[in-house]
Amino acid sequence: MTNISTLIDNYLAVVTQLKSAVADMSHEQLIARPIVGKWSTLELVCHIADFELVLVDRMKRIIAMDRPLLLVADEDRFTETLGYQERDLEEELKLIEVTRSQMARILRLLPLETFQRSGVHSFRGLVTLEATLTMATNHIPHHLKFLHEKRAALGLPVLAN
Repeated sequence: MTNISTLIDNYLAVVTQLKSAVADMSHEQLIARPIVGKWSTLELVCHIADFELVLVDRMKRIIAMDRPLLLVADEDRFTETLGYQERDLEEELKLIEVTRSQMARILRLLPLETFQRSGVHSFRGLVTLEATLTMATNHIPHHLKFLHEKRAALGLPVLAN
């Protein structure tokens, strides 16, 4: 088992990296799609915010229920239908930060054996709380590389993580 305390620390820390990566961007830069066929930076941040809620719901279900069903979520449908280009960057970042802060507080209260509890994902099958937390922790870093590509395509400096 991974060091759960370190995993929770990392889960919280990557929010700062995301906030730093968008801090100097204008609204026009946030909604631009400098790479054909790819999301804007704002769409990317909204995707992260929406999937924070999905991942936290999965973690809470695993903690509170016996082998709950964990439904798949379609990121493309979310992007197409939930007004990502019209949403507020600061609100999305605050949602991510508050959601992770609350979930980290819950996770730190749990006995270690709870991280081996599992739910049944509708595509992946059986997944543990630890695996879901790992997925959530890696979600922002996964998308930061795409955000850096957008910054470079816009002629903005690519910030170190």
